[in-house]
Amino acid sequence: MRLKDKVAIITGAARGIGRATALIFAREGAKVVVADVDLQGAKDVAEEIKDANGEALAVQVDVRDMASTKQMAERAIKEFGKIDVLVNNAGIIRDRTLLKMSEDEFQQVIEVNVKGVFNCTKAVVPYMVERGYGVILNASSVVALYGNFGQTNYVASKSAVIGMTKVWAKELGPKGIRVNAVAPGFIETDMTKELPEEVKHMIIERTPLRSMGKPEDVAYAYLFLASDEARYINGAVISVDGGMTI
Repeated sequence: MRLKDKVAIITGAARGIGRATALIFAREGAKVVVADVDLQGAKDVAEEIKDANGEALAVQVDVRDMASTKQMAERAIKEFGKIDVLVNNAGIIRDRTLLKMSEDEFQQVIEVNVKGVFNCTKAVVPYMVERGYGVILNASSVVALYGNFGQTNYVASKSAVIGMTKVWAKELGPKGIRVNAVAPGFIETDMTKELPEEVKHMIIERTPLRSMGKPEDVAYAYLFLASDEARYINGAVISVDGGMTI
């Protein structure tokens, strides 16, 4: 088991990539804090883990709120005694072209995708520093690397995540904490389900592997980066996009 006896917090874990990551981490021996604003969804995933003889704790968290993220970290410490891994997976989209995008639509995405990553990391890192060990994994996106029509807010947020990842890798590396990012391409989740068929076809045509990814494809990248096999990887951005950015 690659994460035996590790404790991992995964935000946005009620569905999609977060859910897949929670299930795979648990299968690989981690004790998982299933964190999501959707408490019932988090409970469902935690129960699924427990039914497979894993250990899990469901926690409701609003990543936009610092007090909420601190409570999440405190619950993890109270239940499991430590935090080894944080996966900052929670994110939202509010797609619209620049001319049509409202200030509120821009701000909503920044609040969750940027401030949320800051809040969760800020809440968890003191416990990691105390032990001299930790792994922070941030969800960026392929669009942060090349831009995307109608996603000013989302691209801005995911580009910011890459920047924060590199800063924290420098700041926290000397304290025994690795910080990396994963940049998924177009993955079959609720977020991409509503795309028109012609858009999906265009995406597949632009992808050398000629398919969209599965949530598990990203989850396995997180698994590798969370494991001690990646002990010398720090400040990296790993693309999981079928070759779209080549």
